[in-house]
Amino acid sequence: MQLVDTHCHVHSVDYPISITDVDAHDVEAGVAYLIAVGCDAADSKRAVAFAADRPNTWAVVGQHPHEAKFGEEPLRQIRSLVENAQTHKIVGIGECGLDYFYGHSSKSEQEKTLRYQIELALEHDLPLVFHVREAFEDFWPIFDSYSGIRGELHSFTDDSTNLSKALSRDLYIGVNGIMTFTKNAWQLEVAKQIPIDKILLETDSPFLTPRPLRGTVNEPAHVLHVARFLSDLRQMSLDELAQHTTTNARQLFSL
Repeated sequence: MQLVDTHCHVHSVDYPISITDVDAHDVEAGVAYLIAVGCDAADSKRAVAFAADRPNTWAVVGQHPHEAKFGEEPLRQIRSLVENAQTHKIVGIGECGLDYFYGHSSKSEQEKTLRYQIELALEHDLPLVFHVREAFEDFWPIFDSYSGIRGELHSFTDDSTNLSKALSRDLYIGVNGIMTFTKNAWQLEVAKQIPIDKILLETDSPFLTPRPLRGTVNEPAHVLHVARFLSDLRQMSLDELAQHTTTNARQLFSL
């Protein structure tokens, strides 16, 4: 059995577990592939460097909506990363999107930053990793103003209406530890509705540690707990779920 953690931040400067331990735990849990996701220009550079010498690790580079207030210079640095990449290690743009829950950046700043990254991804035929929180009403019109977008909705916990809109646009759906501890039955019902050929597994480590490990630092190996939970929820074998989700990750990110 092979699993893919399609969204982690183990490369971040303040990640609290040694990478040697992370590697050992990944092997034990059957995690064969990792995607390190950047949140700003500096973090994206670290993701690329982290992936460069690791055979089963890739990078996604981008500017989180919280960081949109910092303007275009970080975006130019991210463009430079993509355009000067000497390997196939950059496999996507993100995480980018809209986040109206915290409001760390204005709506106009977030839209400008999102559009820049969509256009960068389209120029280089790369998939996008979208972070959308309490902002779908504005997100879909922006999305629909372009054609040819490939990508996923990261950390999806929204309703069936937005799931249907995502699937109609051929997006993949990232599921992480939130589903293992949510108290909202409707979220679990939505998780059951995701087509098996559209699910991606992720941890978002070091955040969102799944049950039964709540209270500890999250790491890629814990994607196994997400997979087990989903296989039980959807009444399918763990091996079958692993096979489908790994195939999905390989297809979207060209691993």
